[in-house]
Amino acid sequence: MSDQNADVLEMSFEQARDELQKVVAELEQQNVSLEDSMKLWERGEALAKHCESWLSGARKKLDEALEKSSE
Repeated sequence: MSDQNADVLEMSFEQARDELQKVVAELEQQNVSLEDSMKLWERGEALAKHCESWLSGARKKLDEALEKSSE
């Protein structure tokens, strides 16, 4: 992750998801330069990975809770 996206690691799932939606909307407008598009794409990738990390952690906790309840 680049230094310009280091702040993503401090975001909650909801913050990252909301910003990712904004990034996608900006990219869909297609009125940004190639350089800005690349920066937005990198930001979106960092946000998406962060969201996936949150979801993986939640999935793991849920699986553990289900496993304990079935014992």
